[in-house]
Amino acid sequence: RATMKSLRFISAEAFVSNAEFARKSLSGVAHNLYPLLFKASYLLEQGEVIHDLVENWPLVDFNMGKLLGATVDYQEDLSNRTCLVCLKSCLTGLRDYVLNHPSPYVKRLKVVDLTGIKDVEVQFCECKKTMGRWARTQLLSKLSLELLVYLQQTECNPGTFKISIDVLIDLFVTERNYELVVQALLKKCYCPLKICCVAFRSDNLALQKFFYIIKLTDPSLLRKLEIVHNVRLEMEHLEILFNTIHFPLLVSLTLPARTFNVQRFTATDERMLTNIGEKMGEMMQLTELSMSFSILTGRIQKLLSPLKTPLKMLDVSNCSLNHADMAYLANSSHAYHLEVLDLSGHNITDLYPSTFFKLLSHSSSVLRSLTLEDCNIQDTHVNMLILGLSSCQKLQEFRFLGNPLSSQALKHLFTFLCELPMLKNVEFPVPRDCYPTDITYPIDDANLCRFDHQKYESVTEELNLILLQANREDMKASSPLFGSYDAAVQETNNELGASLIKSFKETLEKFTTSLN
Repeated sequence: RATMKSLRFISAEAFVSNAEFARKSLSGVAHNLYPLLFKASYLLEQGEVIHDLVENWPLVDFNMGKLLGATVDYQEDLSNRTCLVCLKSCLTGLRDYVLNHPSPYVKRLKVVDLTGIKDVEVQFCECKKTMGRWARTQLLSKLSLELLVYLQQTECNPGTFKISIDVLIDLFVTERNYELVVQALLKKCYCPLKICCVAFRSDNLALQKFFYIIKLTDPSLLRKLEIVHNVRLEMEHLEILFNTIHFPLLVSLTLPARTFNVQRFTATDERMLTNIGEKMGEMMQLTELSMSFSILTGRIQKLLSPLKTPLKMLDVSNCSLNHADMAYLANSSHAYHLEVLDLSGHNITDLYPSTFFKLLSHSSSVLRSLTLEDCNIQDTHVNMLILGLSSCQKLQEFRFLGNPLSSQALKHLFTFLCELPMLKNVEFPVPRDCYPTDITYPIDDANLCRFDHQKYESVTEELNLILLQANREDMKASSPLFGSYDAAVQETNNELGASLIKSFKETLEKFTTSLN
């Protein structure tokens, strides 16, 4: 459905559609029209006009999320368009804002906020080329350093050095862009464009480098910290991190796989875990926690009970939780506030059905997203699952890939899911009857694609027909075989893959040496 545009917005589109005319005429445009022209230019991917608008930006702040979000003149939200042409034009325009004005004293811009940009799987821009979070980190760091070099080598107006613009950004650092970002952060105080890190993600980075760069980001301002793939952070390193660095504003924390492993715990490890819990308790804003693929059996209470603020998001997928852990979660204050919950990899229907459904009941009034992948949910459990989900009227996302459900059970479940008014996204497993009879669950990667594709297509058509007949065309149903889309992994998968191969090779060499 086409989004309505105001007459003002239609006029703005007409104005910017002729790039040469628009660029020549900008000096005569009223300042309050710049945001309108910016969104129109972004929609039409007029890179040159975007560059000139930013270069001559007359306002105190430049907030990408607000500029591209729903406005009175045009309701459509464009913040999920990470268009390469548009974003590159924005950032180069920002650099030229510092350089190209006749008088630096008329410049008002103080804050540029790039954090509202959302990286999504499907791009609607014409060029179909994206600039992801890693590339934005790379380009901003590069432009900041180039700007500094240019100012040092050229005779500029002395007032140019007095320009100070805070650029709020979600940094994404890997081995490949580490040196460049470090240099930009080290020289931040001398550069007119000051990188202010609001969220930090690190993949494929040596631990020593992670500890060094995290201190440079100014952790006191950090709201989100993601330490994800191929960063070998273990519990003792996490304790050092929390003991040496304070994160007073941290809202969201993601820890890498195997940070915790209680199977080999000593008395010292128990004390360490208690200390980590207490340090997290000092983070008064912390409401989002992801600790997937750690072994936390029997320790959830020790880790979460010190938290002062109830969690809104919890990912404990594949954490080997036992009945005591689930009972703590179901009865804790966190349960009533959980908007996002991931319990994948736990046999919930066999091990602790009553406590799981108690947890679901307590969180039902606020729960927006539920993930139950590889939970051994079978046909016999579907009615029980429907009963548990029936109170979750605010649910927007439900993911249950990897469960051994038949096509008949899926049809039954889909008929119910149509009744959840806010549900928009469903990720369902390839039906069990599409696989060979000898397949075992959880299905390994080698066998994931060994199903009857024709039969699967037929079942998918039937499921979509159920949605259609219930007037739920707004619901998207899919079966991403290798899990949900991760924009960061998608952007850096070549580097990550090469690193994993190198790591595997080193392990093999050590093994061969020990054998010899």
